[in-house]
This record gives sequence, C-alpha cells and structure tokens, in this order.
Amino acid sequence: MNILFIGDIIGRPGRDLVHKGLRGLVEHYDIDLTIANAENSAAGFGITKDIGDTLLEWGVDVMTSGNHIWDKKEALDYIAAEPRLLRPANYPAGVPGRGSYVAQTGDGRAVGVINVMGRVFMLSIDDPFAVVLREIEAIRHRARVIIVDMHAEATSEKIAMGWHLDGKVTAVIGTHTHVQTADERLLPNGTAYLTDAGMTGPHDSIIGMEREPSLARFLNAMPSKFEPATGNPRLNGVVIEADDKTGRATTITRISYSEQELLERLFEHRQAAPLAPHRAGGRGGDPALSRPV
Repeated sequence: MNILFIGDIIGRPGRDLVHKGLRGLVEHYDIDLTIANAENSAAGFGITKDIGDTLLEWGVDVMTSGNHIWDKKEALDYIAAEPRLLRPANYPAGVPGRGSYVAQTGDGRAVGVINVMGRVFMLSIDDPFAVVLREIEAIRHRARVIIVDMHAEATSEKIAMGWHLDGKVTAVIGTHTHVQTADERLLPNGTAYLTDAGMTGPHDSIIGMEREPSLARFLNAMPSKFEPATGNPRLNGVVIEADDKTGRATTITRISYSEQELLERLFEHRQAAPLAPHRAGGRGGDPALSRPV
C-alpha cells in the first residue's frame, strides 16, 4: 500500500499545485490513499467548506489540521459535518470534530489517520502522548495501517512522538513549521518518520506569507497583515509504502516538486522506475525527481 502525505497547503498557490499535480503524483507513485494538511488552505489561515469540499473532489482522502483549524468561523460547522476533516485529537472534550478517521482505499483496505498537536511553544491543551495512544486503541481493530500527523513547533517534541509510537503506527509525519526536513527514516520497529513534511505553496516567502509584512514584524515589532505570497510554488510531501498485513512501513520517500516539475518532468518520468526511497539499511533517491527546498 502506498500513501501520499502532502505538507501544509498554503492558500490558492498551494491549492493550485494540488489541483494540477495530484493526479500525476497518484499515477506516478501508484498511490492508494492521499492525506493533506489543509489548515492553511484558505488564504493562508484556516479552511472553508468550499475549499475542503474541492480538495476532496480533487482526490484528497483525508484532511488534517492544527492550531489554525478555527481561523474561519464556518469551520466549526464544517468539521462537525465532515468526518474526513480532522482537528487535533488532544483538544479538550466538547470541541467540534474528531481527531481520527478510518479511510478506505479504492480496493477497500482500511487506513487510520490520527491528528495530534504538540504543546511546546503552542497551546497548552491535553497531553498528545497520552491521547494518541487512546486514539490508536480506538481504531486498531479497524485498521492495521495508521498514519499520525504530529502538528508541532518543537523538533524535539516531534522526534519524541516518533520514538513514542515506533512499532505502534505505520508513520509519524510532522507538520506546522512549513520547512521540509531531510531526516526521513524507518525507525527500528517499523514506523516511518519525518520531522516536517514541509509546505505546499509559495516558497519565495516567509513560511508562505509575503516577505515584506513578515519581515517588518521582526524589524519593528508592529502588527502587519499577512497575505499568502505567490512566488516559486512547490509541493512538499512524503510517500510511505506500508505492509497492510502488519502495518509496518517498508519505505519512506520525501518529495518536493515545482509547478513545472509537476506539469512536465513528473509526467515525462511516469514510465520510468520510481525514485529510490529510504529503506532499512540505506538511503537513495533521484535528485531530479526529489529535490529538497
């Protein structure tokens, strides 16, 4: 089973990349299920029903989120009605929505998706390390393959979650910082790990936003209105191959594509052998197809 996880979608530039490139990625990597972090998909802050429904129509199977999930008021009603949109499971009881979902691939195989959020330099909500174990137990009887989106600021907290869940889930993929890391690996007990999947959106920016207002905040500490940038859009993410009988990951491949690569180079390589993934005992890849930002 091959699972595609798309890093944080930023505004229209990120959505356009998903629209233009998702079908090609699914064909190229023989993807069975697509997960995307969509909490910044509406002008860089939050998500709306129209945008969420559109992402689902384009082929995203499950949408995860984080601290920006409530930025658009209509998300409160939307997340209550749309089970494929997740919010961190460790929000307190009574918060709308859910933190996990069991999706079905086209051929009927189950994939569990869990969303949790860190607490270091973020909101002081419930303990993600305890909550994630409860979520795993709640869906384990329905899905062997389980993917966890760990939405957190601190690298140490994300890495700790990876080791905490090694052997308990198929993959722990970090989100939130919008900068793709180069530490993809298979942990000893079969869990694939990446500290941050990166950002699907404009990379000539400051984590997706226009540079000048963002820079001004650092220079003068005055409030600035942030708008999504447009330059150099790239799609960041990761492809995980898993054994659906054991739930163990067998490979993890980090991907980063420009719009041109999605429209041209990727399609030119459809008939070529897939790029070499990270496997136990080795690392490989075709830099022409998987180039970190």
